[in-house]
Amino acid sequence: MCRVIDLQQAVLARNEDAARELRAALAARGTVAVNLLSSPGSGKTALLEAELVLAGQRGIPAAALTADLATENDALRLARSGAPVKQVLTDGLCHLEAAMLARHLDGWLPDDTRLLFVENVGNLVCPASYDLGESLRVALASVTEGEDKPLKYPTAFGLAHLVVVTKADLADAVGFDEKSFLANIERVNPGVEVVFTSARTGEGVGQLLDRACAVLDGGAVHRPVMGVPAAGHHHGPPQTAGHGHSHEDGHLHSHGHAHGAPAELPLDAS
Repeated sequence: MCRVIDLQQAVLARNEDAARELRAALAARGTVAVNLLSSPGSGKTALLEAELVLAGQRGIPAAALTADLATENDALRLARSGAPVKQVLTDGLCHLEAAMLARHLDGWLPDDTRLLFVENVGNLVCPASYDLGESLRVALASVTEGEDKPLKYPTAFGLAHLVVVTKADLADAVGFDEKSFLANIERVNPGVEVVFTSARTGEGVGQLLDRACAVLDGGAVHRPVMGVPAAGHHHGPPQTAGHGHSHEDGHLHSHGHAHGAPAELPLDAS
């Protein structure tokens, strides 16, 4: 068992080194990476397509890399936005890794790209442990997945800089308990901002783009308690202190408009 744990730690340590190198390389070219994590069927692709369309309308050079075990369906959907899109097939691997991402970006990512959205493999377990050199980590959950999703996947939601709820138009139909969901988020990631969206109705579309642009402009990110290094050790994305504004119930969340300061990780190209 010890040898297995040692191997896992070595793999994560190697990934952290690659993530630091990739973060520095992206910073040097003025690009911010956004890592999107969710379960399959969360509506992540539909929301990302809408955000990419909006980025194009605003004149923000954005690109997307999407990862799946098989098929190029998501890339074909995202390409409708007009943004540069690349599909990565992982051949059974349940997550992206920093070195893998760097290889796929090499020679493909347009020089003028300011925002790179990385749609990770639909899985809230393995991807949560791997830093991809992102500046903004986003965990998504649809209202159809249940209010206890954050408790079932505490690492994915506990390390997020932003939580996005999708398919908000179905909340009433499925009996989604918003108060319970927000309480569960607060348990695993105190103070993180939660935004509600619906790609179908347009509710909240643009908030993810706004948060990513804030990183690009040098804002400050939420600092997840789970991501604070202990005794000099750290697995997962780097963290910096951040802040936000809360509602009277103590939760950071919004419907169709922003609450709290969106966020940034220092992009140190040194």
